Amino acid sequence: MQIRIGYELGFEVPQPTSMQLMLYVHPDQAGALRHRETIVVEPATAVEDFIDAFGNRVARILAPAGSVRIRYDNVIDDPGTPDAPITGLRLIPVHEMPPECWQFLLASRYCEVDRLSEIAWELFGSTPASWERVQAVVDWVHANVTFGYQFARPTKSAWDVYQERQGVCRDFQHLVITFLRALNMPARYTTGFLGDIGVPASASPMDFSAWAEVYLDGAWYAIDARHNQARIGRVVMARGRDAVDVALTTSFGAATLTRFTVWTDELPAVAA
Repeated sequence: MQIRIGYELGFEVPQPTSMQLMLYVHPDQAGALRHRETIVVEPATAVEDFIDAFGNRVARILAPAGSVRIRYDNVIDDPGTPDAPITGLRLIPVHEMPPECWQFLLASRYCEVDRLSEIAWELFGSTPASWERVQAVVDWVHANVTFGYQFARPTKSAWDVYQERQGVCRDFQHLVITFLRALNMPARYTTGFLGDIGVPASASPMDFSAWAEVYLDGAWYAIDARHNQARIGRVVMARGRDAVDVALTTSFGAATLTRFTVWTDELPAVAA
């Protein structure tokens, strides 16, 4: 199957301002794109790319003063299969994990492993030391946190989510990630496109999405406490320790968001 992905963002910038854009498809999936990746900035502005410490492709620009428009449009080939299941997978002891996994066991800005460690073991310590423990964490967060855009705030951490029991998709993932790390399972934060493919269409406007990935049996697997079901068509843009590492846009100066449109649509099959 093919999925059309893209976005249009608008900003008002009072003076020339450096911006970092985490708005490309991740290199792991970029090979499935139908067209060369291009971030178009209007007025015409040079876009410089680099690969960050987590393997994400990142752009940076010097946004000119005034109204700035950032646009991207592409088509990606997708196998059309749901997320790989974690059923039956083995937990890897810490001493057997690859060194690159260890950073995803530690506390980070929005994931206070130290504050939630005792709670995690109280809630999940009696579960089987297998994939079932991961599923128990996902099930608990899904059942105990209420989703709502009105609950969003940029400073909300996993501890806040546990206390308040409400948030947006990133908050669900931060709490899952924190619990898993506290239970000695590497977990990382992922952002990208996720359309309403194979599920009832949401009444809310399309948005970027966040989910988590857990390291089991020698590989990373997508988990999603907000939806808690296998989904079709996840397109990864960036991965990191938490939302700090994968902010879609970071402005090193004042920049007011004036437009935010995202599309993730399955294209009709083309007859052979």
